[in-house]
Amino acid sequence: MEQLATVWRSMVLDRDAGADVRDLPGIAVRWADCRFAFWNCVTLTDLGADPALLERRLTEAADLMRAKTFPGFLWVFEDLLDADARTGLTAAAERAGLVHAFPGTGMAGDLLPLPEPAHPDLTFVRVRTDEHLHAYADLNSRAYGFPLEHGRDGLAGSTLWKEDVHAYLGLRDGVPVTCAATIEAEGRLFVVLVATDPRWERRGYGEAVTRMALYEGGRATGLTRATLHATVAGAPVYPRIGFAPNSPLHFFGLR
Repeated sequence: MEQLATVWRSMVLDRDAGADVRDLPGIAVRWADCRFAFWNCVTLTDLGADPALLERRLTEAADLMRAKTFPGFLWVFEDLLDADARTGLTAAAERAGLVHAFPGTGMAGDLLPLPEPAHPDLTFVRVRTDEHLHAYADLNSRAYGFPLEHGRDGLAGSTLWKEDVHAYLGLRDGVPVTCAATIEAEGRLFVVLVATDPRWERRGYGEAVTRMALYEGGRATGLTRATLHATVAGAPVYPRIGFAPNSPLHFFGLR
């Protein structure tokens, strides 16, 4: 949760210097209010929240989300809740006007340095130009089912992504088919926005480009520990690199 709050602060302020970035009691707001839904984020931060506190926080989070122009997600880390709150999470979210969008898993590992990665189908290029950024955004839009213009609204024109993020494209015959990035966050490398074109899945491309982003990020920073939030599709991949699952997490949207 702390890694999310740290990284998303940088991401949304890069997108909009006037973004809503606040640490409220029990809720971290990281909301760029742009069309790229992943940059519109709130997350619960209380430790050991019981059902009554969870109910209150869910209502507060939903109210925050309703006040925005563009939709986004509430991220809930199960292990921050007590056992009763975990059991009642879905029902409590529904009472607050939220619907479960998809699950995920927090992962971490002391896995760096990695050997230099390679894949027989791919060449890797670091994101350095606006053309690279557009390709990176389009891969994420295709992978997550967003309109292309929504992904570009999140990344186009970014200086952070071209300079401070270790973002890589995997090219097959010169065409971008996969991407992954890492960024330093409080003594960790955080893996962000891994995506593969759905037409090229299940070929090891996502694992290869993630290894590349970790390899180069580790070389540049000297860090040895990395964290990430895995989708269902990515969850089987990351343990092969050295990540271990920790907290289940859930993404909620407004009903």
